[in-house]
Amino acid sequence: MNKMTWFHLLCLVMAGMAQTEDSTESNETFVKGTSVKESIAKENNFDASNEDWGSYYDPQNIFCGNFDCYKILGFDYESFGKEHPTTKEITKRYRQLSREWHPDKSKHKDAKNRFVKIARAYEVLTSIVQRKEYDELRYNQQAYFDKYGASVLWSYAPKTDTAFVVLIIFVVANVFSWFAQKHRWQLIADRLIKAAVEDWTPSQGGSPESKQLREKALDLLNTKENEDYKEPDALTSKVSTPKKSKMKGVKKIAGKERKQQEQEAVVPIITALVNDMNDFGGGFHKPTWKDLLIVSLARMPYKVAHGILWQTKYYIRRLQKHELNEDEQLVLTRRAVGPVYWETATDEDREDMVKKELWILENLVEWNEEQEIKKLSAAEQKYYNKLKKKGKLDKLE
Repeated sequence: MNKMTWFHLLCLVMAGMAQTEDSTESNETFVKGTSVKESIAKENNFDASNEDWGSYYDPQNIFCGNFDCYKILGFDYESFGKEHPTTKEITKRYRQLSREWHPDKSKHKDAKNRFVKIARAYEVLTSIVQRKEYDELRYNQQAYFDKYGASVLWSYAPKTDTAFVVLIIFVVANVFSWFAQKHRWQLIADRLIKAAVEDWTPSQGGSPESKQLREKALDLLNTKENEDYKEPDALTSKVSTPKKSKMKGVKKIAGKERKQQEQEAVVPIITALVNDMNDFGGGFHKPTWKDLLIVSLARMPYKVAHGILWQTKYYIRRLQKHELNEDEQLVLTRRAVGPVYWETATDEDREDMVKKELWILENLVEWNEEQEIKKLSAAEQKYYNKLKKKGKLDKLE
């Protein structure tokens, strides 16, 4: 092949390569042009006034609070794919939104708050460290809780002055102790009034005190009636004759009705007499300052120490085989019959109980039987004594 032929072939090859390069460049230019148009279209379709900012778990307001920083700037995190918005794109969007929501330019009532949120979103997403942490914590709420906590789960109540709380509790406790003692006294008072008004027998729960109270009330009632019906002699002589004539046609009052009238008449008198009683004995007294909790607490160490000392002396005397002295007999008897019965008993009854040596179990059992017998009616007591003489009580039991 001659030289002209080879030169001609080389020109053809070079022309073809040039044509190929031009074609490639034109294709690249077409692709680039398309992507630019798409990006321009996307920018044109972005609505800067959009108020849908999504949501994000951020109770401590570390990032953008309850809103999504990406959504605030108009980006959708879920549709990113492999490519996330660059710092340049974020800055461009931030400027666009700033012009839209600037408080000096926007008339929206919430413009200032939204402008602050937009600035915060821009700050988070343009910081490499904050943006990386923000993306990592998006779907890992446990990691967020471990690092920052969650104030939405609980909150501490405001602190209260401890001294004030203790003072309130102390006052309430003292008031309660006062009313508790008042209630104890009232229970005995109500029972005593009922026993005196209804004239209970020992078997019904009556006591010598209720009997005495009733008798005193009847005496006062009779005295009051005599004073009410007492008139001058002149008037009595004039009025007495027609009264006798009228009484002939009046029916006699039945026994039950008379008793009921008598009970109704003595109720206020007995109630007044009981209300004047400050102490029924056995700790059932009207409340005083001594019944306050603070006083009881102050006296408690003394009582405990006194009880321990007395018990120690008692055991020492028993080891030394000394006879019971008068103080020991009183204490042991009081323990045997109980503080309530001891306090309500008369001096004569106390002396009788001490003489019977009720701290000995056999004597206490016999004494308890005697107290039960006293509650029986007269006929029942007579029948009981009759059976006791004949030795038939064991058979009945």
